[in-house]
Amino acid sequence: MIYAVIDTNVIVSAHITKNINAPTSKIWEAVLLGKLTLIYNEEIIEEYSDVLRRKKFDIPESLIKKALDRIITYGVRGERILSDEFFPDSKDIVFYEVALSKNGAYLVTGNTKHFPKTHIVVTPAEMLEIIQREYPM
Repeated sequence: MIYAVIDTNVIVSAHITKNINAPTSKIWEAVLLGKLTLIYNEEIIEEYSDVLRRKKFDIPESLIKKALDRIITYGVRGERILSDEFFPDSKDIVFYEVALSKNGAYLVTGNTKHFPKTHIVVTPAEMLEIIQREYPM
């Protein structure tokens, strides 16, 4: 089983892209197929909810509700493990600290420069490679 915290930009991209082969789309597909288990806490769910509902993304409420329900129902609740790493944006800290709550978990983000350079912080393309190694097609 692969565990990950997914940064909000990846969730949004998965829901607005028209490219079903984009790494963000494939990552969300892996979540739906049970190949990737998401780790979350209330702060992360609240951020997902707020950002997915922004008018500029025009994501139907039914899709937002399904996505959040899927994460809560099949994901794993994580606790923040305090980190003394530097973050350019304090809103990103929660994603990293929740990822630290599960050994072997990843943090998937399209903005790797916003996070510490560690092995747990991966791009969507890198996460897709990890999933494909674990679950060969």
